[in-house]
Amino acid sequence: MTDQTDDPQDLTIPDEPLPVSVLTGFLGSGKTTLLNRLLADPAMEETAVIVNEFGEIGLDHLLMEKVDEDTVLLNSGCLCCTVRGDLVNSLRDLFRRRVRRELPPFKRVVIETTGLADPAPVLQTLMTDPLVSERYRLDGVVTTVDAVNAESTLENHEESRKQAAVADRILVTKSDLTDESRLAELETRLHELNPAAPTFRVVQGEISPNELFNAGLYNPETKTLDVQRWLKAEAYTEDDHDHEHGHHHHGHDHDVNRHDSSIRAFCVTYDTPLDWDRFNSWVEMLTTVYGASILRIKGILNLEQIDKPLVIHGVQHVFHPPVKLEAWPDEDRRSRIVFITRGLEQEMFEHTLRAFNEGSGNALE
Repeated sequence: MTDQTDDPQDLTIPDEPLPVSVLTGFLGSGKTTLLNRLLADPAMEETAVIVNEFGEIGLDHLLMEKVDEDTVLLNSGCLCCTVRGDLVNSLRDLFRRRVRRELPPFKRVVIETTGLADPAPVLQTLMTDPLVSERYRLDGVVTTVDAVNAESTLENHEESRKQAAVADRILVTKSDLTDESRLAELETRLHELNPAAPTFRVVQGEISPNELFNAGLYNPETKTLDVQRWLKAEAYTEDDHDHEHGHHHHGHDHDVNRHDSSIRAFCVTYDTPLDWDRFNSWVEMLTTVYGASILRIKGILNLEQIDKPLVIHGVQHVFHPPVKLEAWPDEDRRSRIVFITRGLEQEMFEHTLRAFNEGSGNALE
């Protein structure tokens, strides 16, 4: 199914899927301030931002041109749209209007979620809707965390812990309103939740857009798939090493009674090539039995059936179609699968993967 237009010569269809960044964070964590700064930045030119309501981000002083009741074009060249109906329809409509030159030819999309939102459904939409996944690709998840209220928020709201756990970039906002020791403790806690995500301290939304984007598998600078930069498996290996020595990070003790202690981030490795059918059966078992507790999966696989590595990416029970790389990124030929889970231990994943791949009976025993 393709978009229809009267004159094919008027079409401006991008050569590659457009990158999408998801901006999430708990209520009051600074998403609105951050968006205001980003929308005023000339570096955001050719970016479309999908927001819940214009009124929440105070666009009046930035407004240059009102395209229609749901779309405004800003002085920075950034396009700002409100969500009309569901996200799928908004993304489809945005692309259709771009193709028909009803809107400027934006090259990137930022989706702002509500403060109480679980980002998983947004990620799943980008993976599963055929028209959306053909035209857009997930670049990364950017999560804002309020430095002043983070301790209470992370303690009492599971949504905030999940938002931090699945992030590709974490922004510690209002970092000027608390002291260095509390900031260091918060950053340690965030590292325990999500070892691979870079953390940035942000004051009044001030951060370069370049720090937020290009977090996905595709590297626009090299025009290649950069699995090492995306997977960051070594971050989880270092974290496992710390766990073996009493689980200390930067001199801070881990509080086993903390709510987010149930969230685990780890990398499962497998030394010999995997059987694709058995691996699929293993993943189906995991997502059927534990889907709601598997927040995110990323991996590179060495398979018996093909001589090139395969990249996988899943959110809970939904998976993006696997991507075959042209070559291994380095000399390491092990399968490496990064999991971010809630209430599930690494040993279970290692045991069941081995059992399924070796065909050794009931893997759940």
